[in-house]
Parts: sequence; C-alpha cells; structure tokens
Amino acid sequence: MKLVIIDYGAGNIKSIQFAFKRLGYKAVLSNKISEIKAADKVIFPGVGEASSAMRKLKDSGLDIVIPTLKKPVLGICLGMQLLCKSTEENNTNGLGIFNTSVKRFQSNVKVPQISWNTVANLKSDLFKGIKEQEFMYLVHSYYAENCDEQIATTNYGLNYASALQKDNFYGVQFHPEKSGVKGEQLLNNFIEL
Repeated sequence: MKLVIIDYGAGNIKSIQFAFKRLGYKAVLSNKISEIKAADKVIFPGVGEASSAMRKLKDSGLDIVIPTLKKPVLGICLGMQLLCKSTEENNTNGLGIFNTSVKRFQSNVKVPQISWNTVANLKSDLFKGIKEQEFMYLVHSYYAENCDEQIATTNYGLNYASALQKDNFYGVQFHPEKSGVKGEQLLNNFIEL
C-alpha cells in the first residue's frame, strides 16, 4: 500500500509519519502531484494560518488536485479546515469539499483550545473500536460548524464538528498522531477503510 502525507510546508508531518511507522506502515512525504495521485491513501495535515496554507496549495497546484482525489483522504487539524468551504481566519476560501464554514471561538473560552477533550456522536468506521467520550488532543482557535457531514462532535463553549466525512474525504480537528492509543486506532482504521 502506498501512503502519502502531503508535504506543502504547513504541517507537523514528521509526527504523523512516526505515528504510521509505529503502526508498521511507511508513509512517504511528498508534494508531487503524480505521487499523490498514485497513492492508495492520502493524509492532508496542517498547522498554522489558513490563508498562507491555501496560498502554498495554490502555488503548487494542489488546490486543484486534492478535490479530485478518489482514494481515501484524511485531513488533520488545519487540513480538515481547508477541506471546508471557508474559514473566518483571514476570510479564506477553502477547497469546498465539506459544506460547512470554519469560525473563530468566541471570547467566552480560552483561545486557542490546547487540551485533551472528548469526542462524541461517533458515526463512522473511522471510529471503530473508539468509545463515545474518548479523549483526543486538540490545538486550535477555529472550529467547523455543525453540519450534515459531521461524524463526531466536541464541546468547547459550544458543540462543534470535530470530525467530518463526505464520500472518500475524512477530516478530524484533533491530532490523532498525538492522541495516544486511541489516536493510533483511528489512523489504523483509516488505513483499513
């Protein structure tokens, strides 16, 4: 199986690569369109600011390629947010795969959310073997609004979509690579989809 982590200069890609290595899989880091298209599974990570990350995707042509992928794609953190239609972070248009918008947490909670928090309302094989209210690790100031495509929710001042799915596209707001055994279970579930 060919597993590719998209390397576009906006991700914590090494920790994701090490997480797959612990599971016994070799994940290739690449920004080459041909290699990404040839993959069996694609990981779309992201850490940082949305508009600069989208600019990097556009500069490499990945903004056109990613939405056309037919194999399973997993967006992580900012990667998930960029799969949405838009984000309030510098009024950035996303890739429009998930039909929801990304909003900034309001001042009634500490921003960014840097903590372990629970996931609930689990609705996908992505969460096979993971119980309701399992803790995952999150670091973010923006959240995806609830929508028909949500497959998990988290509460931080309000309920929001902490995981999304549409067709072959999956997204998680939390960092499975930093979420211990249950995060690794999720990555293994993704491999087995």
